[in-house]
Amino acid sequence: MEHMIQLHIEKLPEGFYLATSDVVQGLVAQGRTLQETIEIARDVAKKLIESQSDASIAALPPLRESFDYPLVVAW
Repeated sequence: MEHMIQLHIEKLPEGFYLATSDVVQGLVAQGRTLQETIEIARDVAKKLIESQSDASIAALPPLRESFDYPLVVAW
């Protein structure tokens, strides 16, 4: 089953990106690009969820058929 996890991503002064989550305790991921950071966060979230109890997993919202996605466009 797929779940939607809200990430908080910020650009660090050093130029790296840092991702954390209020939903998955302990999720911290850092990458050189947004895409790399998101991929690392996905792997970390999966491992953390697998190691947690079933009660923690049940609290995660399931992936819906439609959802909002923030699209960043530079011009």
